[in-house]
Amino acid sequence: WQIMIHGESYKPIVAEAACKAATEVYNRIMVTHLLMDRTKANRVAGAVGFNVRTGDFYVFRAKAVIVCAGGASHIYKPRAVGEGMGRTWYAPWSSASAYALPILVGAKMTQMEN
Repeated sequence: WQIMIHGESYKPIVAEAACKAATEVYNRIMVTHLLMDRTKANRVAGAVGFNVRTGDFYVFRAKAVIVCAGGASHIYKPRAVGEGMGRTWYAPWSSASAYALPILVGAKMTQMEN
């Protein structure tokens, strides 16, 4: 009745595929804001962020942007007790940036899982 998810197994597989498909890979970049397109209404044209180790600032221009950041976790106390207490789909440190980035540029957030 329950499928165990082991994210540590998936991350290296996805990372390897991404490295093979991309011309450049940027690691440890914390995206703080999305950039809107001046010529097309309601279209994201890029993002800005910084390297969490060096502090270098990055500006990314893009034809398409996919937000794959984490959702919010541990906002509400779970109903589970014992072994299930504290289990979550998201990492405990996930700060809801997948919600914040689109909301800051005016996205209408519907069909959220919480």
